[in-house]
Amino acid sequence: MGLFDALLGNASAVNPADAQREFGRILAQEETVHQAYKLIRDMMLFTSRRLILIDVQGLTGKKIEYHSIPYRSITHFSVETAGSFDLDAELKIWVTGSAEPLEKKFNKQLDIYQLQAVLASYVCR
Repeated sequence: MGLFDALLGNASAVNPADAQREFGRILAQEETVHQAYKLIRDMMLFTSRRLILIDVQGLTGKKIEYHSIPYRSITHFSVETAGSFDLDAELKIWVTGSAEPLEKKFNKQLDIYQLQAVLASYVCR
């Protein structure tokens, strides 16, 4: 991920095996990371059981919030592909009990269709 993408708030793909090793202590027994994305210091993990949003806080990054969203709590989602002038792809996820969606932006190199397919495979069962 380039500095320019980081400054714009874009996310990029991370090797799921690396994410599995790094965040193994917060995963349930037999839970595996299928897709992982990094946004500057924050992360987004799609596991076999849930979506985990990792929010690194503070100047030192020692304080971390792990937000766990079971796939059954996702009511609907949308993806918007990157265009010629709009270089960002966007993912919006609506969660039960929240009127506003969670929004994440991704750089053009990320295959937003693959991300959508992963989410659909869990939410649309």
